[in-house]
Amino acid sequence: MDIKRLGILLGLLLMPLVAFGQSGSTYISDDTVKTTGDVRVDGTFSKGSGTFVIDHPLDPENKLLYHSFVESPDVKNLYDGIIELDRNGEASIELPWYFMELNGDFRYLVTAIGEPMPNLHLKRGVKNNEFEIAGGAPRGRVSWQVTGIRHDPWIQEHPIIPVVEKGPNQQVDKGEYFHPELYSK
Repeated sequence: MDIKRLGILLGLLLMPLVAFGQSGSTYISDDTVKTTGDVRVDGTFSKGSGTFVIDHPLDPENKLLYHSFVESPDVKNLYDGIIELDRNGEASIELPWYFMELNGDFRYLVTAIGEPMPNLHLKRGVKNNEFEIAGGAPRGRVSWQVTGIRHDPWIQEHPIIPVVEKGPNQQVDKGEYFHPELYSK
């Protein structure tokens, strides 16, 4: 057993309860860590999969509802909404005041709601934290989405590299698996 795994094992054995802040706590048992309160990670958070889980809104007493995270090899932010077009079939969509400072390499989707709008299109891309659509039906409704790739100082200094070689500076060494049973190992 290497020193890294020994340290993790000792930490798990010696610290079954770790308290954080005034009202938060973390419990560690078997292969589960349960925490109440907020969690902050100054670095990269890696996982095999991710979900949120809540009491099911239609049967909160008996059921849980799970949803998966939306993931991508890009560090992508997503913004969306529904807007009513003006009498000329156009709209200007305002994004958060920090949008351009945080994002670049924008991608757009616009979809007509309730009636065909074959000429609906992006009139002008993001400038001063807003973009414009045109070619729609007067007073028509449009669903819109814009994504941006993060280009803030943190992500520039700590880029996500989608594929890396296993090794001593990674989470597992060459020949090791996170879940060997999935590969008949």
